[in-house]
Amino acid sequence: MKSITKIEVQGLLDEKWKDWFEGMDIIHTGNNTILSGNIVDEASLHGILNLIRDLNLKLVSVNPDVNENFQNTTTLEK
Repeated sequence: MKSITKIEVQGLLDEKWKDWFEGMDIIHTGNNTILSGNIVDEASLHGILNLIRDLNLKLVSVNPDVNENFQNTTTLEK
């Protein structure tokens, strides 16, 4: 599964959270934060999603970048 994944959450996270999210880059877009980085396997992804849940953050979307010809995008309804 090793691929770059972008996880968007509502609100602005400080850079100090980077270590908590396995070193993913923290990018601010408007009032949301995108966590972008390499997800090595499904267990790692589930760990990050569990942390988002445990911190009571609202998950906006999870977008794995498979390649340029095919992009599997899942967006959660608000």
